[in-house]
Amino acid sequence: MLYQRQTFLVAGLSRSGIAASEFLLERGAKVYCFDDVEEGSVAATAASLRERGCTIIHKEELETRAKECDILVLSPGIPVDHPLPVAFRRAGKRIIGETELGALALKCPCVAVTGTNGKTTTVTMIDGIFKAAGKKSLACGNVGRPLTSCIKELGEDGIACAEISSFQLETLYSLRPHIAVVLNIAEDHLNRHYNMENYIYLKSRIFRNSAESEYVVLNYDDPIVRSFAEKTKAHIVWFSGREPVEGGYLSEGYFCYMGEKIMPAAELPLDGEHNAMNALASICAAKLMGIENTTIAAALKSFRGVAHRLQRIGEVNGITFIDDSKATNVDSAIKAVCSVRGESILLLGGKDKGYPYEPLFDAVRNSGVVHCVIYGENAFRILGAALKKGFTAVTLCRPFDVAVKVAYLTAKRGQNLLLSPASASFDAFRNYEERGERFKELMLSLKNESRGEVRAEVSGEGSEDAFSE
Repeated sequence: MLYQRQTFLVAGLSRSGIAASEFLLERGAKVYCFDDVEEGSVAATAASLRERGCTIIHKEELETRAKECDILVLSPGIPVDHPLPVAFRRAGKRIIGETELGALALKCPCVAVTGTNGKTTTVTMIDGIFKAAGKKSLACGNVGRPLTSCIKELGEDGIACAEISSFQLETLYSLRPHIAVVLNIAEDHLNRHYNMENYIYLKSRIFRNSAESEYVVLNYDDPIVRSFAEKTKAHIVWFSGREPVEGGYLSEGYFCYMGEKIMPAAELPLDGEHNAMNALASICAAKLMGIENTTIAAALKSFRGVAHRLQRIGEVNGITFIDDSKATNVDSAIKAVCSVRGESILLLGGKDKGYPYEPLFDAVRNSGVVHCVIYGENAFRILGAALKKGFTAVTLCRPFDVAVKVAYLTAKRGQNLLLSPASASFDAFRNYEERGERFKELMLSLKNESRGEVRAEVSGEGSEDAFSE
C-alpha cells in the first residue's frame, strides 16, 4: 500500500481510530477523521489529531468529503451495513479496519485468538508465557494496544498476541497468523450479525489465509469449532477437557500436551472449567512456539486473571464483591454463576444483543444464585425469561447505581455480590471496563458509608442516647 498516494477516511475516534490515524500520519498519508459524537473526550481527541495533520470532518460535510477518499478505515463499533460503508462499497472503494492496517504492516509471527468467550484471558495467558520465556511479546488487537500501535516495537523478532473479535473480522482480510486459536462459539452479537450463520462464518475467517505451514488450535469439545477443521489447510491441534486428543487435554488431574504432563490442573489459580479450557488452549499455542514445559507451568501458576473477569474486588460487611462486567453474553454469565462458590446475589442487565435469556436461568436455578437484581435497557426481557423459567427471586431496578445498592442491601454476610450482566454495557456506559470501574466505585462508597456508621455507633452519634437529656 502506497500511503502517500491515497486518501483515507477514519470513521470512529475510539482507541482503534486514534491508532489508525496516527499510523497513517506517520507514513505520510492524507487522513480525514469523522465521529458522529463531537463533544467531550471525542472533541479533545479530534483537536489532538488536527494538530498532528488530520482533517476533521463534521456531519454536514461527510458526504462530500467521503467522495475524495480512496479507503475507509472503519471502527469496529460501526457495523458494515451502516450508511457510510454502504456508500463506499457502492462506489467500489476499499473498506478496512485498523487491525487490517496492522496486518498489512506486520513483519513478525502472530498468535491470533478468537471465540465468543475467554479471548482476553487466553491472550493474556499466552502473552505471559511468552514473556516468561524471554520472548518480545505484546498483547494487542481487541485487548491491550491496537495492532497498528505495536508494529514498530514488534519489529521482525517479536510475537503479536492478538485478540480478534467478530467486529474486527468483518474488515480483516490479510492476517495470516502462525497460530490461530478458536476457543468456543455461542450466541453473541446477534443484533449486529443478524444470525448465527453469519457469526460463525466471521469467526472462521481468522484462519482464512492459513496454509499448511501454519497451525489452527481448535476446541474439540465445541461441535461448531470442531467443524472448522474442514475449512482450513493448516495443521490442526486440538484441546479438550473431556478426552485425550492430538494436542492439549486433561488427564488424571493434569494439564497434558501430546502425552506429556505439564502441571497439575489444581495449581491453576483460576476457578472454573472454562479457565481450564483457556489454559489448555494457551498450552497448545506455547508448545507450538517451542516453549519449555517448566516455563509454561510457572507462568500459568502465577496467572491471576484479567480485570473485570470474575475479579474479586473487595468485601463490605462480609459481602464479597465480584466484578464480571466482561460477561457481556449469556454463555459467559452461565460460566460465571457455575464457577462462583457459595451463595450469590446476581446483577443482570444492560443493552440487549438479540439472544434469549432463558438458558441463563436454567443455570441460575442449579447454581448458588439466591436472588437476581435486574437493571438496564433490557430489564423487562430478562425479567420475562426469569419468570418463564420459574425463577421469582428477582428485583427489577433500572438505574445501575441503584441496582448495585439494592443488591448490596439484599445480600447477607457470607454471600457474594456478583456483577455478571449477560449484556452489553452501551445503554449506560462506553464499554464493559467503565461499567466494572463504576461497580468498584460503588463498592468503595458503600465501604466508606459502612465505616462511617461504625464510627457513629462507637461515638454514640446518631443513637438515642446522644439525643436524650
